[in-house]
Amino acid sequence: MDNNEKNVLNEDALQADQGTDTEKVTEQETAEEVASVQEATEEPAVEEAAVEEPVAQEPAPAPAPAPKPEKAAKPAATPVKTVKKPALSDAAKQRIKGLIFPVIMTAIILGIVLFILNHKNTTEEEAVIRVNKYEGTDEPIILENSDLKLTMDPMTTQFNIEVKSTGQIWTSVPEDGLNDPIAKSDAKGKVNSTLVITYTKDSGLEKEYNNYTYSIENGVYEIEATKDYIKINYSIGDVEKEYIIPPVTTAEKFEEYLSKLDKDTNYFVSQYYKKLDPNKPGKKDDVEALKAAYPVYAEGQTIYIIRDGANDALKSKLEEHFANLGYTMEDYKADCELDQSESSTDKAVFNVTVYYRLDGKDLVVELPYKDMQFSMNNPLFSITPLPMFGAGSTDDEGFLFVPEGGGAKINFNNGKLAQASYESKVYGRDMAIVKDSVVHDPVVNYNAYGIAKNGGSFLCILQEEASGASIVADIAGRYNSYNFVNARFNAILREKYNLGDQANTSVYVFMPNLPDETIVERFRFIDSDNYIDMAKAYQNYLKQNFPNEFTMNSDTEAPVVIEVVAAVDKIKQVLGVPTSRPLKLTTFKEAKEMIKTLQSEGMHNMSVKLSGWMNGGVNQKILKKVKLVSACGSSGDLKKLASEAKNLGIDLYLDGVTQYAYDSDLMDGFNSFSDSARFISKERAKLYQYSAVTFAQREGADTYYLLHTDLAAKMTDNLYKTVKKYGANISFRETGKDLSGDYYKKNTVTRETTMKNQMDQLSKITQDTKIMINGGNVYAAMYSDVITNMDLRGSEYTIIDEFVPFYEIAIHGYKNYVGNPINLTNDPTDELLTSAEYGAGLYFTLMKESPFALQKTLYTEYFGANYDSWHDKMMTIYNRYNSELGHVFKQEMTGHVTFEKGLTCTTYADGTKVYVNYNYLDKTADGKTIPARDYLVVR
Repeated sequence: MDNNEKNVLNEDALQADQGTDTEKVTEQETAEEVASVQEATEEPAVEEAAVEEPVAQEPAPAPAPAPKPEKAAKPAATPVKTVKKPALSDAAKQRIKGLIFPVIMTAIILGIVLFILNHKNTTEEEAVIRVNKYEGTDEPIILENSDLKLTMDPMTTQFNIEVKSTGQIWTSVPEDGLNDPIAKSDAKGKVNSTLVITYTKDSGLEKEYNNYTYSIENGVYEIEATKDYIKINYSIGDVEKEYIIPPVTTAEKFEEYLSKLDKDTNYFVSQYYKKLDPNKPGKKDDVEALKAAYPVYAEGQTIYIIRDGANDALKSKLEEHFANLGYTMEDYKADCELDQSESSTDKAVFNVTVYYRLDGKDLVVELPYKDMQFSMNNPLFSITPLPMFGAGSTDDEGFLFVPEGGGAKINFNNGKLAQASYESKVYGRDMAIVKDSVVHDPVVNYNAYGIAKNGGSFLCILQEEASGASIVADIAGRYNSYNFVNARFNAILREKYNLGDQANTSVYVFMPNLPDETIVERFRFIDSDNYIDMAKAYQNYLKQNFPNEFTMNSDTEAPVVIEVVAAVDKIKQVLGVPTSRPLKLTTFKEAKEMIKTLQSEGMHNMSVKLSGWMNGGVNQKILKKVKLVSACGSSGDLKKLASEAKNLGIDLYLDGVTQYAYDSDLMDGFNSFSDSARFISKERAKLYQYSAVTFAQREGADTYYLLHTDLAAKMTDNLYKTVKKYGANISFRETGKDLSGDYYKKNTVTRETTMKNQMDQLSKITQDTKIMINGGNVYAAMYSDVITNMDLRGSEYTIIDEFVPFYEIAIHGYKNYVGNPINLTNDPTDELLTSAEYGAGLYFTLMKESPFALQKTLYTEYFGANYDSWHDKMMTIYNRYNSELGHVFKQEMTGHVTFEKGLTCTTYADGTKVYVNYNYLDKTADGKTIPARDYLVVR
């Protein structure tokens, strides 16, 4: 430091003290800050620069007192008259007694208030989050087995995976991500990150942190590597950058450093270090804490530590001076060993632990929720592991695979930047979280996504916590130059709280803690880049995890599901009062005759679902007790129906609702206060019906309640016992389609726990009873014999380029499934063609009553269900379908191709090909002409 720099020291230091941080800070800018640091600590920096404390001055002598006037002679003493205080009157005593109790109560209440306030302040005080720090070498870390080799750069924690069978390399982040010409600031950090989190505030505002910008660049992570796994503890947030300067060092070494500096630099450096002499502790030194933090201090050595007031710009200058002295990384690590204190911060910092393991040809990634640390002042909202794994660049050819419907492809660089990116929640929405907007709920029935490119592919299977995940995908050109897909997992759940007119801003309530669960993703690498092999990889995963449930069936004819609607509810006048009453649509005797006729006409592989048969009809009351709809028949009639079906080789399924209470009250055994599940806000889970056309609440439709999870399990047992009583099988209307948590404060049940509980119940039921479900969520499908209402194609997201039967390829031949009822859809031909392409059975919903009976009801969807009207057409459709395709339902699906829009071909194990033409003109493929709006089977 020269004299000219000294002259401007005070002026520039004032700017530094006011918060002016710049990469080109000079020593002169620090003098004022040095003074403020020393003043704050009230300790000398070093002996050479110590300022002597001023000697205490003796107090000035007090002024001499003024001379006292001479005392006058005392007068003669006079007797003192003692005045006796008058006694309190009885009335006064009573008043005083009357005040005692209010005063005592006031004191007690005041004490309670003070206790609560103090207790509240104590409980709201959060523990400071510990900050990790990397102190290892730059030598690559390797995990390896016979199939894969993972190589990690410890300086970034980024890694690549080599698939030994093909030599293909998959990277955790794009190789040239730092030079992405599109990505800006945080977006570029996200491209190069292996973990992205978001946190939120009470107002609902979300903030995103990526671990490249907010952890890796600052070196605030720890690595633990063994032969079996790599464990990384990330500290993600606004934490201090690491500088190669002595955090603590011995007096001998520090004074040696100072001796090599010129006078001005010596002065500058010394100002930012504090001397700690165990023989002469300062007045404010906590000696015991210092001994615990610095072992050499405890041994009696004098040390120097860097002062807390040094900001990043000053530390950067110190780093430059120590580098000129030859201070190395090895010196720094040695000095760090002298510091046994834990680095911590009270800023928004999140500690997240990630495990990487190799399991055959799979990379397994685990993130235990129990290891995540953060302040509830900044609750962790979501977490995305490996957001850019395997991402395709603008030069790559390939596609993103997303689990929309049966499956869908988003081609790399498809240019659809005007369309929204893809996002869909696995297993649909949680009904125990308030729906704050009326929008379409997309359907995702299984837990996998993937990427295919350059001759290879991977499939990421969400092995644990899939119920808390959303699949997110986007193409290159929007925020960066890469095509990517990933899974974003929930952390602390939240819900907007309705304050009515009391507040103009949104207020959110949060769950108090994370579940004791673990995120597990399994990346399975495949030696080809087609979705057929990706689906087969998923099929193998299901075989491995459900060896007893996922077995090949022996069907020789096409499966068909006939749903018979027994009764619905209709408002009728009872003594002048509008009252909901069951409306008969099909009696049990009529149902028996219907299935006898259909079976005799060739519909042999038939499953019959009887819906609306008890507790008021389709809009079923709570299942605490079972009461048949008397207009449909007696208990004996139902038993005869079940017996006749069994004799004919037909599986009869009695349909029931176990998770909800429709149109139920105390008379039905339902108490909404004790029986309903709870939203996160702790309010009862009261739900509304919405119109599929307007997305508004259905006018005239009743509200209903989501049941407490324990009660829903009991309702499942009740339905199971009832169907066993009648000798039938069981059909669940919502299990396998809807999956919800239950957020009671003292007994919180997550969606993941609900899922596992349902799997346990289904596993027991399937031992002696066949199961039918709706939708086909994979965790329930594994225990089911028939899946109805499967969403084969999914939603028509415009960013999607092609729909494919991925899920169906995986389960065909093992599980029977059907789409929507052909006779109730807007376009029966389209539903039939989709069934042919996706290898589905056929589904019809029927009733014996005329459609006119449904006038002035909310069941217009059944207008096309009349048995007599549909019988002939239904048999025509089935007979052709069964004769041409009946033999494929015990085979695996082995191929699928889309020749052009609306023209596909599905192949089976025996070589059977099913061509489907959705177009309104004839089309040609493989030298064969496929008629318009028809299918062609070639054996």
